Amino acid sequence: MKILLLEDDEMLGETLKEMLEDEGYDTVWCKTSDEVIDITFEKKFDMYVFDIGVPGMEGTDLLRALREGEDNTPAIFVSARVDIESIAEGFKAGAFDYIKKPFYPEELLIRIKNRLSIEQEQEFIECGEWKYYPKQHKVEHNFEDILVSGVAEKLIEILFNAKSNPVDKNLLIDTLQMPSEVALRVAINTLKKKTGLPVKSVRGVGYFIEGC
Repeated sequence: MKILLLEDDEMLGETLKEMLEDEGYDTVWCKTSDEVIDITFEKKFDMYVFDIGVPGMEGTDLLRALREGEDNTPAIFVSARVDIESIAEGFKAGAFDYIKKPFYPEELLIRIKNRLSIEQEQEFIECGEWKYYPKQHKVEHNFEDILVSGVAEKLIEILFNAKSNPVDKNLLIDTLQMPSEVALRVAINTLKKKTGLPVKSVRGVGYFIEGC
């Protein structure tokens, strides 16, 4: 497993790199966003661990740029920014987790292991007649594959994991770059047209996939 670490704090970066390598992870440590851009152009990783306040492009903007380039590598933010706006921005940028500094290095290790084990064990998520393959970034229906990315994939991941339970619309809105109820309706309609997923709304609550 290959992990890309972005951390400009020398002591913390060295500690995390040593811990990850002791656990058997092939770890590359970068101190600036420019280094990350260069190395991700050449190599693939299984996990990103990004600080936010780093030299050059901030970690959230960096991850957003990677996502726009169809890079869906799982990412964790570690940051001293603990206000709710910064945390929400981290998730909207495309991270699956956000760890507030200061933290125990072992906490990061636990979260990495949990995510990687889920990805290894769960090749697809089933929802009625539909299947979502996170690693392949696709949904399957009647043996037809439909590639998904960006906002559409974020919505699919949340809806598939919820099964038949309606997902709060505010949670879905938080995945959008320009969050609003109108933008969410547009995103859901676009998703339905592209994939054919039977996404239904529950008035005043949110959305779910019918037939899960």
